[in-house]
Amino acid sequence: MRVVIAEDNVLLSTGLELLLGRAGFQIAAVAEDADAFLTAVREHRPDVTIVDVRLPPSFRDEGIRAALQARRERPGLPVLVLSQYVEQQYAAELLATTGGGVGYLLKDRVSRVEEFVDALRRVAAGGTAMDPEVIAQLVQRAGDPIAVLTAREREVLGLMAQGHDNTAIGVQLVITDNAVHKHIGNVFAKLGLAVTDSGHRRVLAVLAYLNAAGRTASG
Repeated sequence: MRVVIAEDNVLLSTGLELLLGRAGFQIAAVAEDADAFLTAVREHRPDVTIVDVRLPPSFRDEGIRAALQARRERPGLPVLVLSQYVEQQYAAELLATTGGGVGYLLKDRVSRVEEFVDALRRVAAGGTAMDPEVIAQLVQRAGDPIAVLTAREREVLGLMAQGHDNTAIGVQLVITDNAVHKHIGNVFAKLGLAVTDSGHRRVLAVLAYLNAAGRTASG
């Protein structure tokens, strides 16, 4: 599985190369700025990418904007954002794009190598990997449209947004598969989303809904 990394911190990028190499990934390229990242994606056509939000020259939002550009050029390109910061506007836009895997993890909150590798594999396979803090900030930005949900439904939605399937949700909440299915049906019904949406695409639909609600509230 080929990976392109966009990270200007040499120690971190070297560490990622080593740990991913040991996990069986092939590092196709490591880019230190947005232009080099886009060039590498076009040349190597990776299976998944890892992108920092802030890259040279201004260290503001070049990385995540480059990720969006890469997905426009190659729809469905799996992108895992790995950063110290939550760039809410572009994060919501990235998560609302259709097709392919997306993830957003915070560097300071990645506590286990195995969890990071699992998240990267999940994104590469078309799924999602979301840090709960990122979800919380996006929900806050959207004016909390999920206020209509019960406490249990919020828990289920949060686990869905982290990329967990129904079985994993049931295990974490200690409830049956039927109960999980019922809660998910209630979530989609209350948010006005199609109950037939399945897999990780339903997570993107929820995040897209939150993003749309945030634009409405701010407008």
